[in-house]
Amino acid sequence: MATEGKSPINMNSMSSSLQRTGQWVFSQDIPTDVVVEVGEANFSLHKFMLVAKSNYIRKLIMESKESDVTRIDLSDMPGGPEIFEKAAKFCYGVNFEITVQNVAALHCAAEFLQMTDKYCDNNLAGRTQDFLSQVALSSLSGAIVVLKSCEILLPISRDLGIVRRCVDVVAAKACNEAMFPCRTPPNWWTEELCILDVGFFADVVASMKQRGVKPSSLASSIITYTEKSLRDLVRDHSGRGVKFSDTVDNDSDERSLQRDLVESIVSLLPSDKGLFPINFLCSLLRCAVFLDTTLTCKNELEKRISVVLEHVSVDDLLIPSFTYDGERLLDLDSVRRIISSFVEKEKNVGVFNGGDFNRGLCSVTLQRVAKTVDSYLAEIATYGELTISKFNAIANLVPKSARKSDDDLYRAIDIFLKAHPNLDEIEREKVCSSMDPLKLSYDARLHASQNKRLPVNIVLHALYYDQLKLRSGVEEQEERAVVVNLPEALKTRSQLQADTTLAKENEALRSELMKMKLYVSDMQKNKNGNKNGAGTSSSNSTSLVSNNKKSKHTFFSSVSKKLGKLNPFRHGSKDTSNLDEDLAGVDITKPRRRRFSIS
Repeated sequence: MATEGKSPINMNSMSSSLQRTGQWVFSQDIPTDVVVEVGEANFSLHKFMLVAKSNYIRKLIMESKESDVTRIDLSDMPGGPEIFEKAAKFCYGVNFEITVQNVAALHCAAEFLQMTDKYCDNNLAGRTQDFLSQVALSSLSGAIVVLKSCEILLPISRDLGIVRRCVDVVAAKACNEAMFPCRTPPNWWTEELCILDVGFFADVVASMKQRGVKPSSLASSIITYTEKSLRDLVRDHSGRGVKFSDTVDNDSDERSLQRDLVESIVSLLPSDKGLFPINFLCSLLRCAVFLDTTLTCKNELEKRISVVLEHVSVDDLLIPSFTYDGERLLDLDSVRRIISSFVEKEKNVGVFNGGDFNRGLCSVTLQRVAKTVDSYLAEIATYGELTISKFNAIANLVPKSARKSDDDLYRAIDIFLKAHPNLDEIEREKVCSSMDPLKLSYDARLHASQNKRLPVNIVLHALYYDQLKLRSGVEEQEERAVVVNLPEALKTRSQLQADTTLAKENEALRSELMKMKLYVSDMQKNKNGNKNGAGTSSSNSTSLVSNNKKSKHTFFSSVSKKLGKLNPFRHGSKDTSNLDEDLAGVDITKPRRRRFSIS
């Protein structure tokens, strides 16, 4: 009942429980003589009924400076007006029900009002203590409900030992269920723990750990608790990311609570490797990035993900973040740190085991991660905020020796070039700098030779590699399986074969030109010698000139035939300055021009 002195009772402003209190209070023949204030509710009661059970109220009345106390303030009463109503009913001898939901609050109220057996036999505190021991804490579900009710009773519930008592019971029974399941599904107890506040959940997890429960059981309970507690943020474990609907203020109370929740959950993760699925850790990292948790929290998650990075998928690495207006972005820095940490670990392991990255001795795990990184680059290549430097920074994290083929990286580069058509030649070369054209497969080289988006030097590298393969007589097995663009492939192959033949002819021509140079040099020496020996007989001079003309005619005839068939310009060069110097004064027939272009 709520009233102000002897003013009329405003029944509309009272709860139904206070109305019932008014009925049994006013049924007394003796008028009320004290008003008890509990929050916003006022109770008109009798002093002698309260003093009989509550030592606290008795002290307030006796120690008051007023001769006649008519008002008592119990605003600090645990449980508020509803619990005080039940305590007052107990004082009046009115029956009420003690349940697992209210027993903790009743016990705290009884201790606050000093309604103990020391003051009065069979008092309220003793009744609630018996109920806790015999009923509420006899089952796991009951103990969890009592522990949940203690959340609004802090710090008195912890000071009175109720929290510690409940935590011990919950941990013991949860360990027993984890080791010896007696219900289906076996992890039903993890669902029960989800109603707890993260602070009490952490107490339970710590107590279970002290009792020696398996780390896998702890991990199972943490995963279930995270899914239930962050259901508005963690959509699922498929790696699809964060469910984001309404833009929220970064400093809102709800966002702050979620941030604290994520940080607390991360601090509970056991250190054992492989306990948590990679998609769970990535989902948790998405929440941490979205909620802007502490750097320590993010680094811990990134470290755990890097340890098992070989099991990650591309969807798992797509870690989004959001601007205040709800625009979706990607957190590339987190992914870069994860990959860098993994590669550094692999390098240390490789050095310890005698491996050498420079010689291409990379583990299978690193090769698997390299394929995932290339697929990730292809996935993010279309995002506008991805710059060339960021693209190359991620691509170059993986050692080049970890890629047996650069086909996946080439695909990512091609997507990036297609999504950014305004790049100039230098910028396109920078994008392609992380790729080795010589490590492309035949199909990829064929595609690259016809790709107008690629810079010219990349196309030439790819074609030059095919030329080297043809020159060495090595045939790639992939050529047998080519069924797409077969006419173009045959045309390119035929042209490259012709170019190879011309290259061999150029070598032969170079040899002939060297002989010619030596011959002209000899002629010059002989001419100078003839000037010095002018006194020699005319018959001998005539014979020498005749022989020289004959030799000259025979040699030039041979060279002219060669020049008529061969191109004297090696590697397609059209520079004739050297040729003119070498053949000064010699009449050489101009050779027929040959085509060296491979286009």
